[in-house]
Amino acid sequence: MAFFDLPLSQLNQYHPERSEPADFDAFWSATLAEARRYPTVLTLTPVDFGWTLIDAYDVTFNGYGGQPIKGWLTIPHERTGKVPCIVQLHGYSCGRDMVPTFLQWPAAGYAHFTMDNRGQGGECLPSATPDPDLESTHPAVRGWMTSGVLNPQTYYYRRLFTDAVRFVDAIRTYSEIDPNRVTVAGGSQAGGMAIAVSALSDGIVASLVDVPFLCHFRRAVEITDAHPYQELVIFCKTHRDKNETVFNTLDYFDGVNFAARAKQPTLFSVGLMDDVCPPSTVFAAYNYWAGQKSINVYPFNKHEGGGNVQDVEKNKFLRAHFS
Repeated sequence: MAFFDLPLSQLNQYHPERSEPADFDAFWSATLAEARRYPTVLTLTPVDFGWTLIDAYDVTFNGYGGQPIKGWLTIPHERTGKVPCIVQLHGYSCGRDMVPTFLQWPAAGYAHFTMDNRGQGGECLPSATPDPDLESTHPAVRGWMTSGVLNPQTYYYRRLFTDAVRFVDAIRTYSEIDPNRVTVAGGSQAGGMAIAVSALSDGIVASLVDVPFLCHFRRAVEITDAHPYQELVIFCKTHRDKNETVFNTLDYFDGVNFAARAKQPTLFSVGLMDDVCPPSTVFAAYNYWAGQKSINVYPFNKHEGGGNVQDVEKNKFLRAHFS
């Protein structure tokens, strides 16, 4: 894939008009108030992987509708006082996987709290959490982009974003975690989720956002043929009379609108040849971010972005920020 989007000089200045519902804040305030009617319950079950330097726990917490959501917690075995925590979200079709996948952050001295994606995990990292509400929606294109998309109340990402906010609520109650040093991190779908959580959660001190998905939907479907955005194209092609309804729903979940409300420091990354999450959709969210921000640009990379190079940069960012 050659360069196909705007040149970097224009991307740096790209501020598209935001399509934001008048009741955006009221919608999310009511959604989270409803979820928080259920008590914040965090269950940690020790898991023995034979490690001596890291403690590991199988986690269950109550997400959207009080429904049980799975996760993992790893934390350095030797620690003095409360430790910072990285809240890790996951990409499209992925779940929490197994603990050995996520040793970078506890090796750096942080707790690492990784959340399952309800109903996902069938094609990528395995999951242990179903989506009890999935059967209550209209017919949809394979995947999650169009599940419940005719109404923001029933849209799949209302549940997933709420799970992630409740995930942050839950970990901040754990006695070993410093509630004032919680960071949210994710790439692709999880990057879009991290933007939403940054705007919706109390207590997020910094955000790590890589090649984010779920941003600037209206442009994304016009300039890429790649999935998962193609799920929306296929649905709209089939349901010609529902197009405006679809995009009116998506406006409630657009990372650009959340970014305008996110005030903590953030480190973004983008691949300029990324056809899955086109650069202009990433820069739209980045340029609207309301807090201190920086972005690492990888000109010749696609959706893999900065890979391990970006992992090193994220560790440097957190060390400088937490110090």
